[in-house]
Formats: sequence, C-alpha cells, structure tokens
Amino acid sequence: MKSMAEKQLRRNLAVLPIGTVMKLTGQTARQIRYYEAQQLVLPERTAGHQRLFSLNDVDRLLELKDYLAEGATIAQIRQIYQKQAQKRQQPELSDTQTRQLLAQELLSVSGLVGQRSAISQSSKLY
Repeated sequence: MKSMAEKQLRRNLAVLPIGTVMKLTGQTARQIRYYEAQQLVLPERTAGHQRLFSLNDVDRLLELKDYLAEGATIAQIRQIYQKQAQKRQQPELSDTQTRQLLAQELLSVSGLVGQRSAISQSSKLY
C-alpha cells in the first residue's frame, strides 16, 4: 500500500502539458496563462520553457473555474488562497500544547456543568 507521502508526491509531479490540462479543465491556454500571470497557479517549466502541470495544479484550475462561476473575483480568490497559505504556515501544536488546551477546555466545560447543576438545584427549591 502506498504511503500518504508517496501519493502526495505523485500529485505534485509536474508531467502534464498545457494541451492536456486544457482538455481536463475546459479552459483555454490564454486563461491558464492568465492565472499563472496572477500567480494563482504555478506550473513548472522545462529547459525549453514548456509549462508542465501537476494533478494538484489541475485541481486548482478546476477550483478557480468553480469560484469564478460562483461570481468570485480574481482578487477574492487570491485572498482565499493567501488565507489558506497562512494557515498552512502556522506551526502545529505540540502534543503537550494540545493536552494543555484540551485540559483548559475540559475545566471550562466542567465549570459550566457545575454551574448548571447548581442552578438546577436552586430552581427546584422554589
């Protein structure tokens, strides 16, 4: 069975020429080059400067097509992608940090449950 890293490596492998990508996405070469100029998709280049796209690039082009069909502007799409990139750059929590956060949440919830129980008990008195 292939590992997740191997699958991701295959999806990032730039092997598709622009003609194939046009057929897969239903977009023109001009559209695809425009998205590249806007840095919304970044295909690799061969020594002869031919664009080569990965499966992830194709997914992104299809996603762009969907956003545009829904009425989003290029500027809005760029903001979406910038936010996604920022989230990916945020460091993940360590196991210790995750446990501390979970403990704080549990204390908070148990405090609320205790308060609710006390309120319930006092309302029965009346």
